[in-house]
Amino acid sequence: MAVAIALLTRLPLRADHARGADAAWAWPLAGLVPGLAAGGAILLAGAAGLAPGIGAALALAASVITTGALHEDGLADCADGFWGGFTRDRRLAIMRDSRVGTYGLIALILSLLLRWACLAALIGAGAGIASVLAAALLSRAAMPPVARLLPHARTDGLSVSVRRPGATTALLAVLVALAAALLLTGGAAIPATLAAALAALAVGAVARAKIGGQTGDVLGATQQCAEMAVLLALAAP
Repeated sequence: MAVAIALLTRLPLRADHARGADAAWAWPLAGLVPGLAAGGAILLAGAAGLAPGIGAALALAASVITTGALHEDGLADCADGFWGGFTRDRRLAIMRDSRVGTYGLIALILSLLLRWACLAALIGAGAGIASVLAAALLSRAAMPPVARLLPHARTDGLSVSVRRPGATTALLAVLVALAAALLLTGGAAIPATLAAALAALAVGAVARAKIGGQTGDVLGATQQCAEMAVLLALAAP
């Protein structure tokens, strides 16, 4: 748990990144840190009588603060690299550039807007806290299978230092997240899990086509797309 939390959040824990793959089963549980921060923001906003939209915005802010926008950065880098470069090497170079381009900015705006709209609807329906926790769990459970199934696109970087998790570890991450999501949202966790899986498959397929594998940015984009998919599934009538 300490390794997973140190890797995926800004909490001041010390851990060896070389053990990151072995800790991949706990990545969904590490998602409870930003999930609980977001849930706390929703609870406080509700107690203050604030509108659901404000609660949703505060929840997103709390989540981003606790992760240091780690996954959002991955989404932006992938959007810039995948569609801003015409060769594999150029795409990887763009992804490593710390500057955010047009594609990355648009991806971030759309991600935040979509998650905000879903959260506002869920908070208005009285399901905001359970939904934000389920989304935090399931979206991070989408990362280990992608890390397992795709080869490294680079010979260095965060993903290489973390290494690829084993098949059993990746499966355990999914089962842990599914069990917790079922407790939180009941039967709604099933379509939400399927939505997260489809999002992960889509990101993985694009990454394989564009750069031949996965990087830390690809895993971040996987989490973001899976979170959007989960919230959409939970917000659907």
